Amino acid sequence: RTSGNSARPSVRRSRHRHPRQAPGCEPGRRSQPISNGCPPLTHACTPVTVTAVQRIIVGISGASGAAYGVRLLQILKTLPHVETHLVVTDTGWRNLLHETQLTQADVTALAHHTHDVRDVGARIASGSFQTAGMVVAPCAMRTLAAVAHGLSDNLLTRAADVVLKERRRLVLM
Repeated sequence: RTSGNSARPSVRRSRHRHPRQAPGCEPGRRSQPISNGCPPLTHACTPVTVTAVQRIIVGISGASGAAYGVRLLQILKTLPHVETHLVVTDTGWRNLLHETQLTQADVTALAHHTHDVRDVGARIASGSFQTAGMVVAPCAMRTLAAVAHGLSDNLLTRAADVVLKERRRLVLM
């Protein structure tokens, strides 16, 4: 909109207001800590941010380098807001035993959830199951070829196919 005398458009300016301030909370005034179980540094004026849990699918296939998958699980286990879903192929289990001397129980203890590679109906195979992405470490050439050509014959390749379909991150190592 322009006014009759000026070539500059008129601008309507509104006063800035802090959205939904707590009762009794004024800018520049510190309030008392809330005593309802919140952390001690949380104040009524300070918005509390809740971090959602990020789900990451970790796949281990039969290629050499099973230690990469194990190390990834170890690191992700230390992160408080990460939930891991593990799927390992039959040759992946064999390589884990030969290369790392870890048993199946040792590796599954590193993940929050473990899925059978033959269960193509598991929840990680659904696009409605929200994930941050998937890492296949190590990734065998057979798994790489199956993902590249859309051959979803086991849960690992099906989950990777869903991650790509949903335009989420997929890392093949």
